Amino acid sequence: MSDEPDASKPVDEGAFGIDAFSLDDRLRLFHFAAAEKRHEYLWLLRAFDRGRANYQVLLHASDAVGLLERLAVDHPAAGAVGDDVQPLLDALADWQILDRSYDGTRAANLAEYRKRHYVYQFTQAGYRAYRSVEDVLGARLEDAQLSRLVFPDILGDLHALAEANAAGDAEEVYRKLGRLDSVLNEMAQRAARFYLMLGDLARTNDTRPEVFLAHKDTLLAHMREFTAELGRYAPLLAEAVEKAAATGVDRMVECAAEADERLFRSPAERLADWRHRWDGIVHWFAEREHSETERLQDATVTAIRSVLALLRRVTEARRGGVSRESQLRHLAQWFTSCESEEDAHALFQAVFGLGAPRHIAVPYADPEQIPSRASWWEAEPVELARTLVQSGRTPALHGPGRIERNDDRRAVLRAGQLKEQAERRSAANALASDGVYGRTLDEPETRALLGLLDVALAARVPASRLVTAASGSAHGVRLTLTPAEGSTTVDTVRGRLHLDGLRLEVTA
Repeated sequence: MSDEPDASKPVDEGAFGIDAFSLDDRLRLFHFAAAEKRHEYLWLLRAFDRGRANYQVLLHASDAVGLLERLAVDHPAAGAVGDDVQPLLDALADWQILDRSYDGTRAANLAEYRKRHYVYQFTQAGYRAYRSVEDVLGARLEDAQLSRLVFPDILGDLHALAEANAAGDAEEVYRKLGRLDSVLNEMAQRAARFYLMLGDLARTNDTRPEVFLAHKDTLLAHMREFTAELGRYAPLLAEAVEKAAATGVDRMVECAAEADERLFRSPAERLADWRHRWDGIVHWFAEREHSETERLQDATVTAIRSVLALLRRVTEARRGGVSRESQLRHLAQWFTSCESEEDAHALFQAVFGLGAPRHIAVPYADPEQIPSRASWWEAEPVELARTLVQSGRTPALHGPGRIERNDDRRAVLRAGQLKEQAERRSAANALASDGVYGRTLDEPETRALLGLLDVALAARVPASRLVTAASGSAHGVRLTLTPAEGSTTVDTVRGRLHLDGLRLEVTA
């Protein structure tokens, strides 16, 4: 009985394909990228990719050589592979990047057929591994960017998805839902690459500040425009997702699964896949707490702060003219300019001053374990206190410092906070139960109303010149601003609050 896994049976890859790695060892697909002849392997695979683009899937060794000669016209490095590509093809087939099979059509007689003429083609996993290596080799700094122009398209696709689902157009639902899923995946990958680029830029600014200074204006403008667009479209996209969900999520998922043409997926798998994609769209835009758009906006704001802090550090380092880096570079140059080791030791002693015999008066913890005749070079080192090494003073034993505690004052402050919170909540409940019109609000109710009004106005994000409504919640109640004809007036102990074209409504 063989211990090898059956290749015809599907492998459960788990969350990250760990089971597939243990059963199939797919990491061997990348052996060609670290092999001694990695450049030859790469150009040979590029020749197979050229043939694949020309619908020439099965290649003989002579066909691969011909494609390499065509590549060498524009890329001379491809000519270094040579004509003897058979060992390279065999190695790629052993790593299962290429699939090897017999070609009986080339044999003119039985003897030639027994020579086993081989033809090669990409395996599915091998082509993915090759494309992954090409993506890494072709990655550039300019490819890292945040996509702010996709928000209008996403909003239009969500509206079209709702209309198609309401009309029962399964093919249109399939197209729109698939496009939304691909656009969101691409946007997430772009954002991840962009923030990785910012991290690389922050780590390299100490040695190449001119790279950062050359791009800082573009970076700041790009991030500010993106966060402004994201903040403007976030409520519109959340509303569009809710409208699409109102047309029937089950119906939408069934329509998409019905139009799905993946042959090797069962109907249940297609249904589960499309439901998972719709859940991802909801998580992006319509999640009540910590949606993906909020996380992306917070990350962008944090990145803007990091870039501004980095600009401040680079500017201050250049303005001062002398930094720790420049000092260490000058010191290293002095060491390399020393004519002898004695001069280098003298320079080290003058700079760091670590040669003073401060350890002579420090005994061992257990002197009987160390012979008195043992040399300092052979004996175990003595543990020294930090104060003795830095200042030359023997550390003295002192008790722990006294911690000042003012429990009475803290209790008074805490009681005041609890009282203020209770007053705010009571005033907010009074606004919700008694309303804001037809009576005079007292001081706690006025403070609660102004706080709710501030939250509602701050949450209002105008996407056009006409603002229909806004709301804000705090202290267990919600304040809603709705359009009204004329103006409304709220009487408070501080005076009258006039609202032009708006009406207030406080609900629990």
